[in-house]
Amino acid sequence: MQKSARNCCLRFESASPFRLSKANLVSLGQSVLRFARFPPPIAMADTPPTVPVSFSEFEPVTTAAWQERIRRDLKGADPAELEWRLPDGLIVQPFYHREALEALGTSPLPQIRTGAAGNAWLNVPTHFVGASDTGRAFIDRAAEAIANGADGAHFELTDATAFDLTYLHERLPLDTAYVGYTIRTAPGAFVKRLLATGATVLRGFLRCDPVTNHAPDLHHQLAELREAISLTHDMPEFRSLALNGAFFGNRGGTATQQIAFALAAASAYLSSLPTGALSVAEVAAAMQVNVAVNPSYFLEIAKLRAFRKLWATLLCAYGLPVEAAGQLRIFASSATWSQTTLDPYTNLLRVTTETMAAVLGGADAVSVAPFDKLFHEPNDFSDRLARNLSVILREESHLDLVTDPAAGSYYLETLTDQLAQEAWALFQRIEAQGGMPSALGLMMQELLVVAQQQFKDIATGEKVVVGTNRFQDPNETFDYNPKKLLRSREFDATRAAYPTEVLRLATALHFQRREKKHKRAAVVLLGPHTNQMILESFLRLLPAEERAALDARTPDGKLSVLFSSPEAATLMYATPDQFGLFARVVCHVSKEDHDFIPPHLLTADMATMQEAIALFGFEEFTVQGYSTEDVLARLQGR
Repeated sequence: MQKSARNCCLRFESASPFRLSKANLVSLGQSVLRFARFPPPIAMADTPPTVPVSFSEFEPVTTAAWQERIRRDLKGADPAELEWRLPDGLIVQPFYHREALEALGTSPLPQIRTGAAGNAWLNVPTHFVGASDTGRAFIDRAAEAIANGADGAHFELTDATAFDLTYLHERLPLDTAYVGYTIRTAPGAFVKRLLATGATVLRGFLRCDPVTNHAPDLHHQLAELREAISLTHDMPEFRSLALNGAFFGNRGGTATQQIAFALAAASAYLSSLPTGALSVAEVAAAMQVNVAVNPSYFLEIAKLRAFRKLWATLLCAYGLPVEAAGQLRIFASSATWSQTTLDPYTNLLRVTTETMAAVLGGADAVSVAPFDKLFHEPNDFSDRLARNLSVILREESHLDLVTDPAAGSYYLETLTDQLAQEAWALFQRIEAQGGMPSALGLMMQELLVVAQQQFKDIATGEKVVVGTNRFQDPNETFDYNPKKLLRSREFDATRAAYPTEVLRLATALHFQRREKKHKRAAVVLLGPHTNQMILESFLRLLPAEERAALDARTPDGKLSVLFSSPEAATLMYATPDQFGLFARVVCHVSKEDHDFIPPHLLTADMATMQEAIALFGFEEFTVQGYSTEDVLARLQGR
């Protein structure tokens, strides 16, 4: 297999590696697929040979014997019912046997990372610093976290120019502290500011990914990235080109999409950044990939392992040796896509499986989000729980002592290989469309389709979100203000549970208002993806015979809104233009104010609200045979 990988690389030595054409890149993928499997990317030459494990006291059982036993135990049921169909289109079998490894064509080797001892990873909490904020309070929190078990800090900066780097260097000496930064633009200028603090060397990473983030003035941003890479060339512990692969995972992308889209971004930089003074090898060495990890435990383990395999294939296409793939660093964060505001303590369980998957999948650093970050300001309690999750997995579970614990698993090795095959095929398709950023619109459209399907699956109950669409707490009380949360522009609407949450929060406000008899009214924007979700969620709560008899339709291309007064709540539809004009009237904003963004929650006196709704002609959303109150009460579990 190693020979095959080297042959792949030799095919492209005659071409300039950073001028590789899209056609050659696609050709490489076809060549790799002809070899049937991807090269073991990170196994070093001194990797000890694998020794077969034998348990002579047990008689061997063939796959055929297992399949016969399954058919017998199912008593006539179709064994295909036990298959698990992934959103990627892959099918997971109910069991795997030794033949699964034989089908891969070679015995998989453990993924051994360059310079890694065992399965060591860094515990790096993330701090979100708002606009015009010097960040001193967050720097103090980071220093305290490091004193209590964290290994570093990651700052996501809304305004990088306001961030006090001098104070940062005083509290966390940049020569020794592992610090990551996420900024929007001007990475070269930011690195200059870091070095101006007096630090002679940096550790950590800089994430500024203008290709993925579709930043304006891409030509200038690429020049800035070249400068950042050049300035940190002699700092192997600092990666100045961290890719925002988490962008796709936090918008509902499948595992296949996340891998393929991140590879497409990497390919774009490997093709566009090298110049006469900057080699493709230097660009590759400066890269790190930030990924989001969701709760699907085994799938996420396989996702990270498949990405490492394909990273070797990608670097091979640019004329770099397979061993260069061992330098890749993966920074894994618990996904925002899977977080909820309802029954929020379930987030602790989600991030536990996410963190374990990241660690067992081979992440070099892990950032665990506090369970209440969606609706609370940073606080010591939730920060400590998030920080200690990694500490427990390392200090008590000893997951850092085993290199690639998933290696050799019939199931995980097969799933890893399947993901690699599918992701490379999708990557080829993106490259055939011109690669990034040219194909970004197509990629975003594919993400939208997948996300909408997940919204629908949650509404119908096919996809379970514990505490949100199943096993809800009917007596749940909020330790936050739903009204304030819905009004906040920081409330994350790019999450799987958002359509369900916003409806639950809005109806909770209605019932509170009805009990308090406030002489005001409110309109809550439920959003464009909520129409079908409301209907499907409601129908799921009805007996089958009632469900079949209902005539219920939802219009396409319209927003759903909730009009709530002390006496009644009415679900309505409005076009985006209708709602935009309506919001301007209620908020007393002129048409000339082009920066106005309608909030999710609008309140006014009864007369004003009723007049505005009548003026703009909102259409009532009705379910035959049920009043709006019936629909909302049932959805609320009342």
